[in-house]
This record gives sequence, structure tokens and C-alpha cells, in this order.
Amino acid sequence: MKYSVIPSIALVMTWGVSSAIAEVESLDPIKITTHDWSGQIITTTIMGEVLKQAGYNIEYVQADYIAQFAGLKTGDLHVAMEIWETTGREAMDEAIETGNVVSLGESGMIAIEEWWYPSYMEEACPGLPNWEALKDCADVFSTAETAPLGRYLGGPVTWGGFDEERVEALELDFEVVHAGTDAALFAELESAYQRKAPIILWLYEPHWAPAKYEGKFIEFPSYSAACYQDATIGVNPSAAYDCGKPTGPIWKVAWAGLSQKWPGAAQAISNFNVSNTEMSAMISKVDLEGQSVEVVVEGWLSANKDRWVSWIK
Repeated sequence: MKYSVIPSIALVMTWGVSSAIAEVESLDPIKITTHDWSGQIITTTIMGEVLKQAGYNIEYVQADYIAQFAGLKTGDLHVAMEIWETTGREAMDEAIETGNVVSLGESGMIAIEEWWYPSYMEEACPGLPNWEALKDCADVFSTAETAPLGRYLGGPVTWGGFDEERVEALELDFEVVHAGTDAALFAELESAYQRKAPIILWLYEPHWAPAKYEGKFIEFPSYSAACYQDATIGVNPSAAYDCGKPTGPIWKVAWAGLSQKWPGAAQAISNFNVSNTEMSAMISKVDLEGQSVEVVVEGWLSANKDRWVSWIK
């Protein structure tokens, strides 16, 4: 998932678009959350700027990925543009079950998040990408801080993912070490890759890294909801989480009151749709080319005007 947070987003664009929604139902700010990775900030900024073109008052609010559901339940926050099937589904389902949060559908992007290693590690750990190979070669992934255990470099703690539980359930001789930020995660990958140094870490799509670096995701036992919930299900009959992470859509969710207070905005957000390919290209421009989120979003809006105008009709 993820990169640098921008505390405020101020794009000034004049597209010559008259308010596509005849009457904006309320000028109270619609509070849309931003998190700590570039793609989510890009997604959120595209949607927010489109809603501004329709006349809505938009406020971007930095929030924790999982903890944001508390604010969405109470209506203190209104919209979250990226809830990943891989890491956010349980929190999303719990929030929706309260009746205070609703799904606004899929974003068009499909999430993959899993352990990943560079291809050059296959010589030191034969049998990869099968997860069972890690049982015999954890030590080749060790560092001074984890030896004799291998080191798995996880994402920031706020991303969730149950990696500690997975290590224990699958009886892997690994220590999970969390990167402090998305930027730190990929900086360490870049450094290791250039030196052909041992590394295994959290990687995800949509993102530029799986295209830039040659490597593979670990093939854990297939995910099932039962594997996460029932210790008797899976390869270890005594522990849950003895399987890989799920894959699936990246969802949009909202405070249940959104469709009553701002029905036009709720429909526009439901209409939002971008692909993995589009998002990976935009993330690359920000993370690799050093372009600002504002510039990248403005470029996308300029190139896709007919498309986003249809969202707000």
C-alpha cells in the first residue's frame, strides 16, 4: 500500500465545468481520509477534486487506516477511498454490520499484498516461492538484529496484515520487523536489490515495485475466511492465520449518512473507477520521478475529463 503523507491538498483547477449536480445539497465539508501511501492519496485527491468541480466543499483529513472506522461510524469522517480486501476487510465488515458505515462499491483496483523476495534469493533458498522452503532457509534472510532468525520486513504497524500471527501459525523461524513508513520500506528494498543482499518483505499491487524489480510473491496456503477465524482449519490445526493474505477488490466506504446529506456526492463516489495499470503509473510518477501528487492528479484529470465528468452527471 503506500508512501509520503501530504498534510493538505490544494489544487486550483478551472476546467470550465458547470456544476454537474444541479444543486449541491449542503456546503458543509465532506471529510475524506488520507493515509500513508501515495496511491491512496492520489485516489483520494482525484475524487476530492472531482467533487469540488461539482460544487462540493471537500476537506482532506489524515487518518489511521484501521482506526478511521471509528470516525466513519460516528460521522466525524465521511469517506474512505481505499479499503483493501487484503488487510481491511475484517474492519470494513465490522463497521458495515453496525449500520453506520456503508460500502460504495469497488474502486476498479484489485489488491495483492504478500511476502515478496527478489529472484536472486532463489539460489540461496531452493524451493521458493513455495512457503515451505522458508522452513529450511530462514537463516539466509537473517540480519544482525534478528539472527539466527530470518527477518521479514513488514509494512508499518498500522497496515495490519497478521504477519506475526502467520509466522507463529506456520512455525517459521522469522522475526517480523516493521518499517516505519512506506518510503522506508521501499528504500530498504532498493538498497538490498542494488547490493543483491538478502531481503524478504511486504510488497503490494497496484504499485510500481513489482514491475521495477524481478521477484515473486511467496505462495502460502490459499486464504480462506475460515483460516483466519478457525484454528482447526488449515495446515496447523492448532492456530488460525496459517494461510496467505486474501486478494480482491479495493473498496470505497462511507459514513451511512453521506447518501442522505450529500446524495449527489455519494453517487459520484460510487461511480469512481480506476485500474491497477493507471494507478501504478501515477504512483511511479510520484515515487520514482519525484512529481507532486497535485501535478500527477491534474495530469490525470486533464487527460480523462469526459470520464470523470460522467461520474458527477
